[in-house]
Amino acid sequence: MQETVRVELGARAYDVKIGPGLLARAGEEIAPLLRRPRVAVLTDETVAALHLDALRAGLEAAGIAMTALALPAGEATKSWPHFERAVEWLLAQKIERNDIVVALGGGVIGDLAGFAAAVLRRGVRFVQIPTSLLAQVDSSVGGKTGINAPQGKNLIGAFHQPSLVLADTDVLSSLTPRDLLAGYGEVVKYGLLGDATFFEWLERNGPALATGDMAARVRAVTRSVQMKADIVARDETEQGDRALLNLGHTFCHALEAATGYSDRLLHGEGVAIGCGLAFELSARLGLCAQEDPSRVRAHLAAMGMKVDLRDIPGELPDTAALMALMAQDKKVVDGTLRFILARGIGSAFVTADVPQDAVRAVLDDARAG
Repeated sequence: MQETVRVELGARAYDVKIGPGLLARAGEEIAPLLRRPRVAVLTDETVAALHLDALRAGLEAAGIAMTALALPAGEATKSWPHFERAVEWLLAQKIERNDIVVALGGGVIGDLAGFAAAVLRRGVRFVQIPTSLLAQVDSSVGGKTGINAPQGKNLIGAFHQPSLVLADTDVLSSLTPRDLLAGYGEVVKYGLLGDATFFEWLERNGPALATGDMAARVRAVTRSVQMKADIVARDETEQGDRALLNLGHTFCHALEAATGYSDRLLHGEGVAIGCGLAFELSARLGLCAQEDPSRVRAHLAAMGMKVDLRDIPGELPDTAALMALMAQDKKVVDGTLRFILARGIGSAFVTADVPQDAVRAVLDDARAG
């Protein structure tokens, strides 16, 4: 049931391998990349308790030694103090430029470990082993690495492509239902931005995916990764098409900042809410059918996901404050915020021509519930 997607980036091209049982085969998959039989693993405490022993066994089966550092779990780990700890630990392990750093975890660990590898000795290779659905379909592919700043999310970082990605779909069974569905928010995003047929497939098969159907999980991850790989190959450093992958993220990042990057709102939950808002804004501007936002929200609701601002626990800032947070988004160019809007399901585009009054009205309506 294993699938392979090639990210075509010339001399820096790499494979994303998707399917069950990849942790057990990690050693044989990684061995061809190694100059010496050892790796340094960055992970978090939650993932370490669940999967570190399995990775160690998979590496040892190929004669590869492993040393590991487990950082605290959670978005707050994507910060200077934990980044500094990770880099200094890698130096203490005497990791050389020809060695491999392994990121075992979700998007937080993948982003932080990739950034650490990017700056360590001016660039060390790394392997992504994503353990969340969100990381498997999004953050582990494409080479975006980094940490958060008080001013906003992912504002400090580098483009540093992995040498290999191992997306073991068996590990998804260890996720809580909430974490799985948060990742599903990114899966839905791919259908919404560029593949209406995939979105229709998700409408039919999403419930089976959520309840453990392995074939559905492999297919959803593979299609998502293929879409991302195609876009990254065309636009590695987000000068054009790659910005499409941020559908829903302008709203999402503001909501994450407003909730303090806490478990009040997981990233994929924010993406799902943000996609609904992006379609609402598109409909308000006459770009897509009025029925499209309702269809997006209906599918998310049918999956048991957060769909509106009122689904976020606790108080949110007012509309003006949310818009100020959106203005800190990394998609700001020459002081103008670019939005990813849609002409319909499967037809997203990037634009800076968005009246602030329309954004304000959408947020006001969303806040009114």
